[in-house]
Amino acid sequence: MSDKGLLAIIPARGGSKGLPRKNVLPLGAQPLIAWTIRAALVSASVQRVIVSTDDREIAEAARAAGAEVPFLRPPELASDTATSADVVAHALAQAPGFASGVLLQPTSPFRTAEDIDTAQALWRAGQAATCVSVCEAEESPWLMFTRDPGGQLDRVLPQPEQGLRRQDLAPAYLLNGAMYFFRTEDFLADRQFVSDDTVGYVMPRARSLDIDTAEDLELARDRLAAWGGRVPMDVE
Repeated sequence: MSDKGLLAIIPARGGSKGLPRKNVLPLGAQPLIAWTIRAALVSASVQRVIVSTDDREIAEAARAAGAEVPFLRPPELASDTATSADVVAHALAQAPGFASGVLLQPTSPFRTAEDIDTAQALWRAGQAATCVSVCEAEESPWLMFTRDPGGQLDRVLPQPEQGLRRQDLAPAYLLNGAMYFFRTEDFLADRQFVSDDTVGYVMPRARSLDIDTAEDLELARDRLAAWGGRVPMDVE
């Protein structure tokens, strides 16, 4: 395989359920999807930015923001059952020659070009199979339980030796959905973004907002207004 560099793939189907038409709804002075496109275009790591969509309005918005839309995604890859891995595999077939790629969710508008570049450098330095963005969990899994039909509680994780004081518990991290870096050959072989050989790039919770509902979008608008219309890198 020839290596054209890092391909950024932005998946944006038209049939979103939680927040209809979310990818083209306004956030600040531009549609939601434009925030991710802009970050990818400014990134020094990314050589090509493509949007995978089945929707012509989203395609027009993506092109207006500077991304390429070299194809329209087939309907079977825009259904509720289609996976991100399916969408990425299809995009790689349409844009061959890239030895690595990054999936950038358009519902994570506060991920920046600096995030992309820093995560890519972390990934390359450690030579892990993949790299994903994470944020610190607000609640510790060591304080979580399952509950059976009779009400009996069972710990999700064994009680730690140091006890259960919050300040003594090791931090836990959640996938925030903003970035998934992969090697093309490996991804096509196993269709996995996260494995036993994955490194995590930590983003602050304030910038890890994943927009899926109207409430999420209002929170993003409020947060952006509080930031003066720009995404700061030093928020917690």
